[in-house]
Amino acid sequence: MTPTLLFWAFALVLTLASVAALAVPLLRARPRTAPGDDDASAAIFRDQKRQIDEEVAAGAITAEERDAAHAELVARLSAELGAAEPGKPAAAGRASWIAAITLVAILPAAALIAYLALGNPSAIDAKPTASHAQDGEILAMVEKLAQRMRDRPDDPQGWLLLGRSWNALKRFPEAAEAYARAAKLVPGDADLLADWADALGMAQGRSLAGKPTEIIAQALAADPKHPKSLALAASAAMERRDDRTAVRYWRALLAELPPGSEEAQGVAATIAQLEGPGAAPRAPAPSASAARPAAGAGTPAAASSPKAATPAAAGARITGRVSVAAALAARVPRDATVFVFARAPSGPRVPLAVLRRPARDLPFEFTLDESMAMAPGMSLATVREVVVEARVSATGNATAAPGDLTGGTGPIAPGATGVVVTIDRVVP
Repeated sequence: MTPTLLFWAFALVLTLASVAALAVPLLRARPRTAPGDDDASAAIFRDQKRQIDEEVAAGAITAEERDAAHAELVARLSAELGAAEPGKPAAAGRASWIAAITLVAILPAAALIAYLALGNPSAIDAKPTASHAQDGEILAMVEKLAQRMRDRPDDPQGWLLLGRSWNALKRFPEAAEAYARAAKLVPGDADLLADWADALGMAQGRSLAGKPTEIIAQALAADPKHPKSLALAASAAMERRDDRTAVRYWRALLAELPPGSEEAQGVAATIAQLEGPGAAPRAPAPSASAARPAAGAGTPAAASSPKAATPAAAGARITGRVSVAAALAARVPRDATVFVFARAPSGPRVPLAVLRRPARDLPFEFTLDESMAMAPGMSLATVREVVVEARVSATGNATAAPGDLTGGTGPIAPGATGVVVTIDRVVP
């Protein structure tokens, strides 16, 4: 049931209950005459008749006088009994019905008119949106917190909360500044340093070069096994095309992840890509202590390494075009990243080929081939069917996140040409 129908059904039930509570008492049966009036008149008549009979017996009055007195009593009694006006009870009953009908007609109409005049009917279907909340109450609360921190600059927890709040609102320069203030008050905190480096990298165009890399080194000095810091260090190494260092950091991170988890599979696939198609996958043994997930660390962008392409096997390629549905075109950030990948319709979700392009290139032609494989033995040439998907990532992360835009095809055979991929859905 829609919110509108639910509201009006509830209002109808309340209105009927109110009308019934007022109308039922009006329609209850009432006594037709006042009790005891006729009995009292008859008792007086009998007493006066007895007195007259006693006076006749005593010889005080004659028989003619007795008959005249009886006639007078009968006439008076008849007059008193007739004064009850038997038509009034019926008239009172009709008045009760008229009042009840008037109440049933007027009360609901008056309530409806009052609601339409004083209420807000359009609010029934109003749905709060994330942008409204961000631009309204949440933004006001964060700005209030920022003002409080200017008055109380020695509160590290307050600066940390402010940094996370600005980061959630994608205000990365403000978030980086707040994290920096907190880091000065709490030196050597790996979590705080990693968040600072991440926000600073986003603030300078999604690049970890320079100051973010220095902060990452500080975080790893405080905790060499810190998952997010390891992921950031690996991403920074890939950014400067230092694949050997990137693999070392990815392997260190893999040792901290639960074996077989989705995060571990993504890291292992990235390692396989960086080591080249001829290298065998070398998954390190899990650490003796319980492996811990990467707190806040995203799965790396598997296709971000700028390695030179090798010739593809004949026929194991897919070509086509990626575009965005008109309804979502305005929601594509110009600085976002588009991932185009092919994977098996069932089984492991590790991509068989991945292409990465800037969102500003949309719409564009694409080619997926074996040079874009992520793991040995898992390429377009090893399967009979694949699905091709495209996803717009605002963060540049290869792992899908709520709010990303996506679209895909049904199962197709490797070697297909003219494939059309339309980005027409939002990742929930």
